[in-house]
Amino acid sequence: MLAITLGIRHAFGVFLVPMSIDNGWGRETFGFAIALQNLIWGLSQPVVGHYADKLGAKPVMLVGGLLYALGLFGMATGHSSTMLIISSGFLIGIGLAGTTFPVIFGAISRVVPAEKRSFALGVSMSIGSLGQFVLLPLSIVLLDYQGWSYSLMMLCVLSLFILPLSFIFSASKNNSSNTKNVTHSTPFVLKSALNSRAFQLLCLGFFVCGFHVLFIATHLPGYLTSHGLSAMSGSIALALIGLFNIFGSYFAGVLGGRYAKPKLLSAIYFSRMIAIVFLLAIPLSEITVYLFAAMMGLLWLSTVPLTNGIVASLFGVEHMAMLGGIVFLSHQVGAFLGGWLGGSIYDLNGSYDLAWFIAIGLALFAAAVNLPIKEEAHHWDEHHG
Repeated sequence: MLAITLGIRHAFGVFLVPMSIDNGWGRETFGFAIALQNLIWGLSQPVVGHYADKLGAKPVMLVGGLLYALGLFGMATGHSSTMLIISSGFLIGIGLAGTTFPVIFGAISRVVPAEKRSFALGVSMSIGSLGQFVLLPLSIVLLDYQGWSYSLMMLCVLSLFILPLSFIFSASKNNSSNTKNVTHSTPFVLKSALNSRAFQLLCLGFFVCGFHVLFIATHLPGYLTSHGLSAMSGSIALALIGLFNIFGSYFAGVLGGRYAKPKLLSAIYFSRMIAIVFLLAIPLSEITVYLFAAMMGLLWLSTVPLTNGIVASLFGVEHMAMLGGIVFLSHQVGAFLGGWLGGSIYDLNGSYDLAWFIAIGLALFAAAVNLPIKEEAHHWDEHHG
């Protein structure tokens, strides 16, 4: 399911230029729609996560899968900016909340022993990354031969496979043998988490992850074409990010079971800064772009299993989908700014340089805020966190 949802979602960047040209939009229009998608995804994630914790993952995934497919159908058939915002922004945004990280990781965490949790989440994330590697080249081939509308329709058909996959999770409810009895109300859990210093710092760091991921996924192809490289170069770069993300996510999960996850997160964000500086400092060519993509791929979503693992370490798995959803909301606010500011800065200046410099500064900020986090189980009888 992660391979389908994330693979399609990461392919949206290759549609920016052809859809903008055919429909007479500036890049900010498409960038705003994708940014709104991520904001809606984030805003709905805590609520969707709460119902996944309460009702089990299957019904949430079924509804999410239907909305995802409807959104892709709307993108494929609509030609107005309003339709783009409704379909890619609202429908796909809510659909992603029901079919991705917090809901799936919450279900997995309930049936996996704590000592194997980080490894399991890393493996799951790496398999999800496989979808990005496969679906990006497929999307560009469809785009070249049949156009963007047909390509999106084929992705819509593929997304319908989410529905039968949802039934795998029918037993992943709160009453699994690996989950303790519910002892705390939702308002109490929310208040305790939001007052936790570690939780606050984790949210700040994940905000930066969202900015980086959506800015690069949405605007890297446009950045390359504006510097004279081909659209295929951008597609290959995004596919390479997906390929190396398979290994990055896997090893992040393995290392997260052996070393302090906050320190690993700090190292990942600092390494992102180095990768971006490399891209800007070295003369741009296909080789340097592919090297950047490989570096960034290793660091891409390797933050996700580590961040969710810290949430489970701090608060347990009882409310993990909801609390993971709150951290993910922070991620998606950053994603909104990354997607929207990228297009806005380009339209105003004819260049992405300022956006890249912002990304560098944020990487250093995230590296700093993750260092003080301690993976200590939260004491529920203490209200100060």
